[in-house]
Amino acid sequence: MRKPVEPPIGAVVHGDIRVRQSKAGPRYLARARWTHPLNHHREETTRQFASEAAAQTWIDAQVGIARTGVNPGQTLAAYFASIGTSWARGIDSSSTMDPYSAGIRRRVLPTLGHLPVSMVTAGVIDRAIDGWESEFGASTVKNTVAALVLVLDQAMRDGLIPRNPAKDRARRQHVGRRATSHADETNPRDLALPDVATLDRLTAAVVEQGKHQCWGDVVTLLATTAMRISEVSGLLVGDIDLDAGLIRVERQTYPGRGGLITKTTKGRRRRVVPIIDPLRPTLERLTAGGNPTARLLSGPRGGVITTATLRDATAWDEVVARLSLSGLVRHGLRHTALTWMADAGTDLYVLQRVAGHQDPAVTAKYLHPDHAALLAAGTRFSAWWGLNGDLSAVQGKIPASAADRENGA
Repeated sequence: MRKPVEPPIGAVVHGDIRVRQSKAGPRYLARARWTHPLNHHREETTRQFASEAAAQTWIDAQVGIARTGVNPGQTLAAYFASIGTSWARGIDSSSTMDPYSAGIRRRVLPTLGHLPVSMVTAGVIDRAIDGWESEFGASTVKNTVAALVLVLDQAMRDGLIPRNPAKDRARRQHVGRRATSHADETNPRDLALPDVATLDRLTAAVVEQGKHQCWGDVVTLLATTAMRISEVSGLLVGDIDLDAGLIRVERQTYPGRGGLITKTTKGRRRRVVPIIDPLRPTLERLTAGGNPTARLLSGPRGGVITTATLRDATAWDEVVARLSLSGLVRHGLRHTALTWMADAGTDLYVLQRVAGHQDPAVTAKYLHPDHAALLAAGTRFSAWWGLNGDLSAVQGKIPASAADRENGA
């Protein structure tokens, strides 16, 4: 099909409408004409409509095309094809690009691509998300909505729409949740191992199944440091400071577009994590006589260990089912470490630094759900109040140690 003629950007467009009578009633022939700003050729394009208002709307659209270079009446699919990858500026081409592009191709365009960009409203997007949630998981839906936000941001910059209707949808309370599930209510504590004995059984099982100690080392590192498996894969011998008792987490290695990708940690947040005593023998063995620039941990043949290789080499799903841990994924070991650190009394701000979370509310989910800490905080506040305010208001509620301090003991 021949592409319709459109006025070039910068051209001055003139329009007129002619009425033609037919047996079906009057028809309105709209014509837009201009002089090309580069070759100075006179050009025009015409279109027939059933009403004068529709004809005038089309002429106004041609004027808009000449002003912005974008057809305001085109469909979302046509617009997406016309902008190439400009919508994806700023996203990570090695990891984020693929799931975002898939979200546009497989969900957004089949659902919304036939609509003019101006008709993609918040309500339309809401209904599309409802449909996606009935078929796809939380992460898939969130990636799809995030990609749609970027495309419509570009449409805003091109002047096709006054505001981005997808941004409000990205903040929907139930985005990414299937209609029949409660994924956003899942507490990460529920994904953790119950105790150290269970971790020991899991470690022994993956070593036996995978027939190599490296698989047990990965499990141990994940469950004692709260690192992501990509971060464990990115560790170098020189990142381990046994004297200081710290591990520097500065990079991650994972499969991406074109092969393995090594880059800075998620969100570019470098951090350090503590080496606890149960982990020290493993790290002493892995770093003994090693080159500081060598990879700390490798597979049996010297390759990079990823979540997929750990899963396949150890028959992970079969092992966890045999241990009555069905549903445990590799990332559950990170949840395990953070849960156990929280139960050990680690302060929230320290736990946040260890986890590498940007939002403390995410880290707070690992804190124990009972009210003991809140009651203890209230007791300490009462003690402070008694020492710095009206003592009678908290008489009998001040801990002995605080009362002693007040009396100069």
